Amino acid sequence: MKRVIIHTDGACKGNPGPGAYGAVLVCGSHRKELAGGYRLTTNNRMELRAAIAALELLTEPCEVELHSDSKYLVHAITHKWLDGWQRRGWRTSDKQPVKNQDLWQLLQAAMAPHHIRWLWVKGHAGHAENERCDELANLAVAANNLPEDPGFEDRG
Repeated sequence: MKRVIIHTDGACKGNPGPGAYGAVLVCGSHRKELAGGYRLTTNNRMELRAAIAALELLTEPCEVELHSDSKYLVHAITHKWLDGWQRRGWRTSDKQPVKNQDLWQLLQAAMAPHHIRWLWVKGHAGHAENERCDELANLAVAANNLPEDPGFEDRG
């Protein structure tokens, strides 16, 4: 299996507001950067979108080390919150609907073929790849004609 190191970050100008994500993928000497954004979304959705977009780029099962400064994202996986939400029919432990269910389900599908080690990194602390992801996200959020984030806007 190929070994891929992924760094991700999400950004939002207002929460909710225009938002975007950035990701850096490294496999040996190969490096790929990506970014995308939406005209109205939340920071948590962009953190999820970053991981989804990066994992969806992988064309074969890989050993992945995924770094994120989002405790929401990393803890949902490493603390098994995601498993519990799914077991309870997409309800939290206090029986509320899980926020961002659409993206959690996309993430599950993107994760499925891979062996992933999830690592939290402190944001804005001088970590070069995390800073680059933040820069990519901020460049993307400044773009004109950002598309809708239908999973967010469809909530009414």
